[in-house]
Amino acid sequence: MLSHLFPNQATLENALRDHKTVVCATTASLLSTLAGYPLDSLKSRLQTTKVRISVPRLAANVLKEEGVAGFFRGIWIPLFSIAAVRTVSFSMFTSTKEYLAAHHIAENPRAINVAFAGGLGGAFSGALISVASAPFELVKIRRQLEYSIAHAKHITIVKPPNTAQAVVEIVRASGLRGLYQGFPLHCWRDTLGTALYFGEYDTLRYLLGRLPSGEQGDTPKWAPVHPSLIPFLCGSVAGVSSWALIYPLDVVKTKVQERALAGVPRRSPFETLKRIIRGPDPANPRTIAAGMARMYQGLGVSSLRSVLTHGCLWTIFEFIGHKIDNLPRR
Repeated sequence: MLSHLFPNQATLENALRDHKTVVCATTASLLSTLAGYPLDSLKSRLQTTKVRISVPRLAANVLKEEGVAGFFRGIWIPLFSIAAVRTVSFSMFTSTKEYLAAHHIAENPRAINVAFAGGLGGAFSGALISVASAPFELVKIRRQLEYSIAHAKHITIVKPPNTAQAVVEIVRASGLRGLYQGFPLHCWRDTLGTALYFGEYDTLRYLLGRLPSGEQGDTPKWAPVHPSLIPFLCGSVAGVSSWALIYPLDVVKTKVQERALAGVPRRSPFETLKRIIRGPDPANPRTIAAGMARMYQGLGVSSLRSVLTHGCLWTIFEFIGHKIDNLPRR
């Protein structure tokens, strides 16, 4: 089949150049999602657990009760949906920056312009992509939290439903609109988070010596980092910091969606946030410090996931992009 699509080496190389962003983003997304998914599964469980538990203890419980497969429960939809989402997201991000450059908007190579262009491209891509990604993430949460949702419904799971069965159950209970439960929070999270993410990454790359051409120049003296490690470093920092800033919004979103999936009475996002911070008993509220600790429960494992996922994502993306850029012209 490939021989019909690419009858010779030159045709293949030209196709790779023409679709560089798609090739880089798809490959990098598949590999980085696979690497970070077990930590994402633990993160979702930590966000919704009613008792404080350490990450190693939780991981041991999952391994004991569900086996290794428990860490990868529901992976197939996010594996391919995240790859598709990130491919479109990277394409929109790149196209937005190209549009700004073509219209001489924020074109001077200064940190503020780099951050503006990257952030704007990220916001556009995050807002649009959230429309397509919301159902997939809801199903992922449904599968990751099957046992806690079943507990809230006072039922016992004999055999967890597969991904297709989970989709059918959601649609049967709430119709097609049920796949968009919690969408406003999902959209806000993706818009703000993606703007921060891309803006931070581009700004860090600029500060660490990336040239206007996109090639890596000399690193500044204050940052003795090997050039090959810069994409991993910048991707990790951008991933962790942007995620930490929007983490409370993600916690509220997950709790709202969990209650919707369990069929229990709805709470508003503000009420959910208040209960997370101050606790369920108004007569005996938590301290603000205890509430914030509760809010950020799971951030450690989420940060580790971000370091691994986004560091690998940008390292692979930049590596493949560099290889494509240096293909011989025939």
